[in-house]
Formats: sequence, structure tokens, C-alpha cells
Amino acid sequence: MLRGMRRTTGASESQYLRKFMRRSAGRFTRENERTTMDYAATMRNVYKQINAGDIEGADALMADDFVDHEEIPGFSPTKEGTLQGFQMLRAAFPDLRMDAEDVLASGDKAVARVRLTGTQQGELMGIQPTGKHVDVQLIDIIKFDEAGLACEHWGVMDVMSMMQQLGVVPAGLTA
Repeated sequence: MLRGMRRTTGASESQYLRKFMRRSAGRFTRENERTTMDYAATMRNVYKQINAGDIEGADALMADDFVDHEEIPGFSPTKEGTLQGFQMLRAAFPDLRMDAEDVLASGDKAVARVRLTGTQQGELMGIQPTGKHVDVQLIDIIKFDEAGLACEHWGVMDVMSMMQQLGVVPAGLTA
């Protein structure tokens, strides 16, 4: 018998387990494990959509009231602004890849360590195409709503390294 629970006479095993699972809310359960795994899979799917150039596919994984806490100059911190930022990256780096090397999920959030690679063939925030390849790391934290959609984002990217690889900032400088 599960500790702290009395089994009532006539209750089926499944009723007993459902009651136990409800009382275990907030603890690690099979139900919580499934949700956590879904958030990690959703986060990986966002990168998959971006890599394929399917910004509309990424749009479908984001809540309408999405808030981006990572300031990108010239873009609003909304779902629309974030999607415009993805479009800008894809235009600047047509071969853009965002590969999630690690994804960890807990509760309603998932964290990813991502490797961003691509060759700059288009303008990037006023920087003319250089034809140079970039390979930088970034960290994304995404919070999910009850519907399983991304509703908030926090992130950091090694922009200094990117600018050095593009030849815009001299190598050797540190932030």
C-alpha cells in the first residue's frame, strides 16, 4: 500500500492510483515526466522548424501572448517580433542551423544549449554580406503555458564571437 493513503473497501486499483496521483501533484510522477518530455520535444521542434525555414511552423508552437525577454534591437518583444527576428536570421544566413546540443526540462520550462551555424549571405542588422561562416553558442530558456505553447523566452547568445567571426569586430577583444 502507498504510504499515507488508506485503501477504501470496494475501490478499484485504478481509482486508488488516480487518487494517489492527484495527491502527488507537484512531485515527480509519470504524468509530470510526460509533460516535461513534451516540453523538451516542443523546444527541439521549434529549432527543427527554423532550420527548415518554416517560420509558420515555429509560429504554431508559440502562444499569441508570447513575450521575449531577450532584447533584439529593432524588434518588438512579442510573438510577431520574434518571428521577424527568425526571418531576419534566415535571410542573412540561408544555411542557418540551430542544433540543440542539450535540452533540459523541469516544470513548465525547458532550457537548451544550442549551436548556431551559418554563412552570412544577406544583410544582418546593417552588416553587409561577408560570405563568412559563423559557429556560436547560445542558451534559450522557454516557459510553456497550459496548452503546451511557448509563452516566454529568455536567452543569451555569444554575439561578440559572431561579430569577430564575421570580421566586424577585431579578434582578441572580449566583452
